[in-house]
Amino acid sequence: MKIQNIKFSQEASRRVYNDYMKRVKKATESLSKKDQDDVYMEFNSHIFEAIQYKEQANEIDVLLDVLQRLGVPEEVLKPLVADKKLEQATRTFNPIHVFKALVLNFTNGVSYIIFFILFLQLLGFIFLIFAKLLRPSEVGMFFKNGSFMVLGMSSESNQEGVREVLGNWFIPAMLFCTIAFYLLLTFLLKLKKIINRK
Repeated sequence: MKIQNIKFSQEASRRVYNDYMKRVKKATESLSKKDQDDVYMEFNSHIFEAIQYKEQANEIDVLLDVLQRLGVPEEVLKPLVADKKLEQATRTFNPIHVFKALVLNFTNGVSYIIFFILFLQLLGFIFLIFAKLLRPSEVGMFFKNGSFMVLGMSSESNQEGVREVLGNWFIPAMLFCTIAFYLLLTFLLKLKKIINRK
């Protein structure tokens, strides 16, 4: 969809408007194209309506007035972009979108920081998969004398009474855990977003 820019009679008005709308585009560049267009059209319509009702006044003064009321795009759009990114992340389950959404929402509460840390913990499972490939005897789920000892790397793996119980199933088990916890955390993030809206 082609968005029509507002036509101005003064060159100064055109330059100020174009600069402001470029900042709106830049502030929303992490969003999907549809969301970017929606935000751009919303700002464009506010400016257009304000200018239509004040035709008798100086065009540049009216424009500067409207832009001041709308606010600095980078600040005004920050919560909206964070919310839209979170919606996109929980809808698509895309890890890149989830990461960006959590970073953008750091200032919206401690719970987002906790979610970010929990998602980072998933990297530990992935690390263990690669570590198992490189050092198979030192990585796994270890039991010592019948009781759980460690899930991960152990320098004591060659000691008496220590055995690794998963063997060749360690990598599929870690892959399953990574995917299951990722889906669970993303679902909980979506649930939190729904609860916040109520």
